[in-house]
Amino acid sequence: MAVLPNEQAGLGVDEENRAVFVSLCQFVWIQGEFLPLIYDLEHEVYARKGITRRALAVLKEMGLISVEQAGYVKKGFGQHARLFYFGNPTKIRFPKGEDNQLDLGHVLFTNKGKALAAVVQAGRNQEFYEYVIQRWFEQGLITSSILPK
Repeated sequence: MAVLPNEQAGLGVDEENRAVFVSLCQFVWIQGEFLPLIYDLEHEVYARKGITRRALAVLKEMGLISVEQAGYVKKGFGQHARLFYFGNPTKIRFPKGEDNQLDLGHVLFTNKGKALAAVVQAGRNQEFYEYVIQRWFEQGLITSSILPK
């Protein structure tokens, strides 16, 4: 069950928008910071969970996220990187030995959004996890994960 503590209402998030924000947090990977990987603003893996262009526009207006149509990338990776999805590590091997970058999709948290994401108790989404792994594979990245028992 996804939960956002009531004390976070002080951040100016009403009940309906809290539910949308909590839903967004099931799409977060961690690599030194919270990274909501929203790759395709129209993809059903997001839309089924209420993450639509309209929902993202509301969260942006509230100052919780930034949205960039062209997308964001994280640069400066060596040949390997490790990202975590709900505590489970996934190792990525990039094609080049250095100076690699990872596509982060269209959404980043603002400082306010990061503070809120840090206290959200969202649930893991296996379909989304598989979607991301497939997407990385299609980009020529090699992944390996230790799956929970």
